[in-house]
Amino acid sequence: MMPAIRLLAILSILALGAALGWRWYQDRPAPPEPLPSLTLAAVDGRASFDPAVIEGPYLINVWGSWCPYCQIEHPVLMALQAEGIAIYGIAWRDTALAVNASLDRHGDPYAGVMLDVDGLSARALGVTGTPETLVVGADGQILARWFGPITANVLRNRIYPALERGALQD
Repeated sequence: MMPAIRLLAILSILALGAALGWRWYQDRPAPPEPLPSLTLAAVDGRASFDPAVIEGPYLINVWGSWCPYCQIEHPVLMALQAEGIAIYGIAWRDTALAVNASLDRHGDPYAGVMLDVDGLSARALGVTGTPETLVVGADGQILARWFGPITANVLRNRIYPALERGALQD
C-alpha cells in the first residue's frame, strides 16, 4: 500500500511540474522572427495592404468567413480597431464573395484585408489554423503570435505587451 501512495505522490508532483512548465512555455515571449514575404490577392471592394510599407506595430489576423472561432473573436477585433490598433486581415482558404459578405454582416475591423487563395502565405507564416493573430513590430519582426480567439487575458498578457515592445522599435 505504501509504495502505491509514494508512486502516486511522485506522479502528482511530476504532473504539476509539467503543467507549470507548459504554462511558462506558453506565456513567455517568443523570440522575434522576420515577417516572410507574402503572396496575397486583393479583395474587390476592400482596402488591401503591403506589409513592407506599413509603419509602426500592427496585428495580422489570419481568419476565415467559414471559421466559427473567428466569429467569436470578431467583436474583440472590432474593439481593438476602435482603440486605434491597426489590424490587417488575411482570409485563408476563402473567397472574396464570402469575405465581403462576412465583413458586411459583422463589421470590418481591418485596415486592409487580402486573400491567401493558395495557402502559401499561411504556410510561410507558420499558421496551422484559424484564427491566428501575429503582432508585428515597427521593424517588421513578428514579436508574438496567438492561435485561437483573442480573449481579455490574451490581450492583457500577450497582445498589448508585444505591441508596446513593437512601438519601442520606432
